[in-house]
Amino acid sequence: MKFMISQMTALVNQARHRSNTRLMSRFLLVLLGFFIVFSTLFHFLMLYEGQRHSWLTGFYWTLTVMTTLGFGDITFTTDLGRLFSIIVLLSGLIFLLIVLPFTFIQFFYAPWLEEQNKARAPRAVPETMSGHVILTHFDAVALNLVEKLNQYNIPYVVLIPDLQQALNLHETGLRVVVGELDDPETYRRLRVDAAAMVVVMNDDVVSTNIIFTIREVSDSVVTVTNADQEDSLDILKLAGSTHTFQFTKMLGQVLARRVLGLRMEANVIGKFDELLIAEAPAMRSPLQDRTLAETRLRQLTGVNVVGLWEQGRFQLPSPSTRIEASTVLVLAGSEMQLEEFDQLMGAARPDGQSSGPVLVLGGGRVGMSVASTLGRMNIDYRVVEKKATRTHDDARIIQGSAADLDVLIQAGINETPSIIITTHDDDLNIFLTIYCRRLRPDAQIISRASLDRNINTLHRAGANLVMSFSSLCTTTILNLLRPEKLLMISEGLNIFRSIPGQSILGKSLQDQRIREDTGCSIIAIKREERMIINPDPSTIPLPGDELILIGTAEAERKFAESYQSA
Repeated sequence: MKFMISQMTALVNQARHRSNTRLMSRFLLVLLGFFIVFSTLFHFLMLYEGQRHSWLTGFYWTLTVMTTLGFGDITFTTDLGRLFSIIVLLSGLIFLLIVLPFTFIQFFYAPWLEEQNKARAPRAVPETMSGHVILTHFDAVALNLVEKLNQYNIPYVVLIPDLQQALNLHETGLRVVVGELDDPETYRRLRVDAAAMVVVMNDDVVSTNIIFTIREVSDSVVTVTNADQEDSLDILKLAGSTHTFQFTKMLGQVLARRVLGLRMEANVIGKFDELLIAEAPAMRSPLQDRTLAETRLRQLTGVNVVGLWEQGRFQLPSPSTRIEASTVLVLAGSEMQLEEFDQLMGAARPDGQSSGPVLVLGGGRVGMSVASTLGRMNIDYRVVEKKATRTHDDARIIQGSAADLDVLIQAGINETPSIIITTHDDDLNIFLTIYCRRLRPDAQIISRASLDRNINTLHRAGANLVMSFSSLCTTTILNLLRPEKLLMISEGLNIFRSIPGQSILGKSLQDQRIREDTGCSIIAIKREERMIINPDPSTIPLPGDELILIGTAEAERKFAESYQSA
């Protein structure tokens, strides 16, 4: 009870709610006026009918009639009196039973409840917080990024303007702050000056306003912004964005570079100083159906096969590992070594490879980015798009449903070497993957995933490669956040630096159990100013060396626990 009284008192004292209190008071005064007037009229009408009642009885009668209790112990006998009773009754129905509850809720209870909710949702970060990441929008990308930030113990806060959404997210354990996106005071409460980065993934207009507002508070904080439209790139940069990306366009480029098409060259997906990381699909290549030892890639090119993607799962290879049609090799080497690999694959390219166009399902921003990239690579393509508004006067764009067999046949599904599924609807992507795999068991199928949880499902449906939009954004942001320590090159696959601990020093790489114990592979050693790429197994790590390793996030954690120098 004491708590309720204190809360009510605090509410009344707040300037914002004093006007509501005044309105509520005025309404109660009006009601009191009705009671006085009706009680007075009751007294005189009863005298008119020859009945005498006290003033208290008049107030009692008015109250019972207006509240519709109607005990019936006091009644009028004339038509005038009964008409008066009807008026009092209707006034009570309107003002006491309808207007009063809504007035109380709107002007008193609702503001009080709002204050209670605001007290539960934080409106500022601790004064000691620094080096944190601020996110101004919560979606699948933000959720994926939060998971990675937690993994690397990087503090973060999500700015949410809607109170109820903030409360819901706060209850799930996320660190949220309630505030307006375009209010400089909000970013002062978020300690934007001490933040490591602000990630702005709102729509282009809102993002521009956010960046411009942030620059009013801090000129130095790093900002990462997504631009949905090409025209927004310059505007966001003018507003003050440090890094501006078109993530949908980037995703289209990544999807296009992974097609078999008419080429088998390695596709570079990451760079760590002079060390390059590339992917090479094994389907219809001279590597297919051979063991890793039989390929003799390291002897012929100097390239080291540091991992294999098998249906979305990363595996560490061994000499006896058999390369299947669905295998995607992860290669590490210098620029010259990868050129040697490309020449080897080009010279050994088998005859009879499908020469049909690459099939792109979906003509949205991602799909058209895929098409544009394929065009620059001189690879023929066909885009299937259902919406007439997206189709242009281009023979390579076919209007129709991708679930229509006749449309797919017209687009060239019987001849295509690769099918790229680009819609933003994961359910539809799974449906189309299953359908296309049944129609073309031998074709390469690459699919987009909007949510990371659907990556494995798409692989089970028949996709050879799946690229996650959320992972692409997260990888790009984390690489900017920790460029000196970490390079994320794909979903869950990292390259990271480490100072070797005492257990590693003085023993050759072949005598180490790092791969067996952690799942990581040493792919390079930085010794003074020299980078030793794909070191010989007899190499002995020395004090002052820096190891470059590749592995999953879980493998990196195990290595840090077991081998990393304190």
